[in-house]
Amino acid sequence: MQSTEAWVFDLDNTLYCASTNLFGQIDVRMKSFIADFLDMDPDDAFKIQKRYFRDYGTTLRGLMDRHDIDPKAFLDHVHDIDVQVLPPNPGLDKALEGLPGRKIIFTNADVGHAQRVMARLGVSHHFEAVFDIVASDYIPKPQPEVYQALVERFDLNPKRTVMFEDMARNLKPAADMGMTTVWVRTDTLWGQESSEGEHVHHTTDDLPDWLSNIAASY
Repeated sequence: MQSTEAWVFDLDNTLYCASTNLFGQIDVRMKSFIADFLDMDPDDAFKIQKRYFRDYGTTLRGLMDRHDIDPKAFLDHVHDIDVQVLPPNPGLDKALEGLPGRKIIFTNADVGHAQRVMARLGVSHHFEAVFDIVASDYIPKPQPEVYQALVERFDLNPKRTVMFEDMARNLKPAADMGMTTVWVRTDTLWGQESSEGEHVHHTTDDLPDWLSNIAASY
């Protein structure tokens, strides 16, 4: 990876370990939002939440297309969580410090959530930008046009870019463009979907360790 110029990171369950279950808080708040908005039982709301996630890439996109919701109201609600469950990660901070090149967050969440998570982890200063769901006009990964928008926005050379994701299916458009891909393995079923595909070039369950090993080669 000596020729790498840019490192693109997903945020949730990638930059931090999924075992912290921070995203579990978001999951609960998505369900409560849907139950209130559609005036339905929480169990039925949860079914809709997961169905839209599978069919549209994000629950938000499904709600926008099917129910014309205000995306800002949804994002503000679901990201009103306690990030204090995340421990600061000096190992990740050190690994990122040793990694040459540009670093960008590419997330289906919003900038505010990304900034809170990065600040809690102690790694904000490493990233030049966050390309979030608002910047993508609410079109989520893995829609290919979003990756093209990312590349154009930051003038990236895909063949000199590495992308990290906990959801293996989200790596395929990146690989198709010529990016090197790294699957940050989790135990979630949605994370493992398509993980056996050739679009997954590298796999790790310890991001700081993997990055440290790469940094040591420079």
